[in-house]
Amino acid sequence: METKEYLKNAVFGSEEDTEFVEFFSNFAFDEVYNSNDLDDKTKYMAILATLHGCQGIATYKKMLQAALEKALTPIEIKEITYQATAYLGIGRTMPFLETNNAILKERNISLPLEGQSTTTPETRLHAGNQVQIDIFGPQMKGFYENGPEESVHINRWLSGNCFGDYYTRNGLDYSQREMITFCFLLAQGGCEPQLIAHCQANMKIGNDKVFLIKVLSQCMPYIGYPRTLNALRCINEAAKQ
Repeated sequence: METKEYLKNAVFGSEEDTEFVEFFSNFAFDEVYNSNDLDDKTKYMAILATLHGCQGIATYKKMLQAALEKALTPIEIKEITYQATAYLGIGRTMPFLETNNAILKERNISLPLEGQSTTTPETRLHAGNQVQIDIFGPQMKGFYENGPEESVHINRWLSGNCFGDYYTRNGLDYSQREMITFCFLLAQGGCEPQLIAHCQANMKIGNDKVFLIKVLSQCMPYIGYPRTLNALRCINEAAKQ
């Protein structure tokens, strides 16, 4: 009950939709929030990543305050948004970058935060490919140099940028990074092939089917039933494969 009342007050500041607020809060912040044994850090991380994916910036502003108060560090918040850029593009993550900075400044947190990069321009490509191998398997070795001549540069970018610039950073571990990628993809929709692949990657590094369904369940109130059911189908397809 404490979580429900806290989130209801954090997210809904007016009394203009009292009936809706009451039944939505009973569902999202009590029935759903307490439906499984995920820890608060994982729940808030999944919810914030999902709000990036579905472009829920208004709700994100409210949930970010709650996440900072209850579960996540400023570095974890920043890393979620940084990594979202690889999957959503800067056109969709800029409002989240700006919101993070504004709210952190309101809390008198000095910016920029301590750097988390572990690579250099010279090491990012091979370091990123090693992450691909660690997460997806040995078949990814040399991924950046394989493919048709006209598009092999995209594979190189995937290794050097998506994985070399982002996944190698401190602040979040592989398990958390794959979990939030799962949330980015399921929330934006239209990415089912990539979602299946990242469901498989999650499972390979220990985020099993049951865990992914628990995460998806936390995301449901923020994305609705169609995308939830699409993501569930992808989880089941990945488990079969």
